[in-house]
Amino acid sequence: MAALGWSGVTEQDSIATIHKAVGLGVNLIDTAYMYGKQGEAEQLVGKAIQGQRDKVLIATKGGLEWRNGERVTDCSCRRLLEQAEESLRRMNLDVIDLYQVHTPDPNVPVEETARAMLRLHEQGKIRAIGVSNYSVKQMTAFLRVAPIHAAQALYNMLRREIEADLLPFCHERGIAVLVYRPLERGLLTDQIRPASSFPADDSRRAKPEWQGEEFQRTLALVERLRPIAAEANKTLAQLVLNWTIHQPGVTAAICGAKRPEQVVENVGGANWRLTDAQKARIRVIGLPGSVTGQSCVGRPHQLR
Repeated sequence: MAALGWSGVTEQDSIATIHKAVGLGVNLIDTAYMYGKQGEAEQLVGKAIQGQRDKVLIATKGGLEWRNGERVTDCSCRRLLEQAEESLRRMNLDVIDLYQVHTPDPNVPVEETARAMLRLHEQGKIRAIGVSNYSVKQMTAFLRVAPIHAAQALYNMLRREIEADLLPFCHERGIAVLVYRPLERGLLTDQIRPASSFPADDSRRAKPEWQGEEFQRTLALVERLRPIAAEANKTLAQLVLNWTIHQPGVTAAICGAKRPEQVVENVGGANWRLTDAQKARIRVIGLPGSVTGQSCVGRPHQLR
């Protein structure tokens, strides 16, 4: 929402998008310090939720920031404590509902990072502790020092690697799983076609999956989903989101949106279910990255 890596984003649209989401019953807003060179996305969230704080859970992240135009990972105890305070001020909050380590820091022991998060939790500045982009091994080390209430990970129809280990690990320990990029930056929507192009400031231009033969192969697979969406009387994005939120072990999907109408479409992915026959047809399409027989079983853990 701070237009970092995306084009055509305005503050007015961003705030209107959050208002629309809350009005439609969305109750989790996920942001981060580094979404914007100086925390601009958090500032937008703070403005948008004025007078509506009791309707939403606010999740943000620390440990990743911009310094002199460079992205820097710093999950030291000192810096995480400072960043949490900065996030509270930017969003005008008394407490952060879910504070997440944005990414592991190769230069800081996991245990030090965990101690910082535990201190914030004990001080009452955060209600829940989360990690993002952590491996099962890193989460295991973290859990020796502090609890983990939620894990955030990349997951969608095209990227299903976490089915092999992270989803079962979290399910067994009652850890909520928030998945990001469920629509793979728009690739799993009706908006992207073989002839699609992107502005110079759009980060997708530099991604290999958005170029050449790989891009065309993925689009050919996505095309096979369209008849199933039409049969369900849903858009492609709604089909994909519905599939995602009903995967075993998934608690919530973080759906990016730049404008209110995108939120309306995203919300249409909830409150219904694919039939068993439709799910079977999706399974045989042969989407890349799937791990058969590895999904965990049981009800998804709820954040609250």
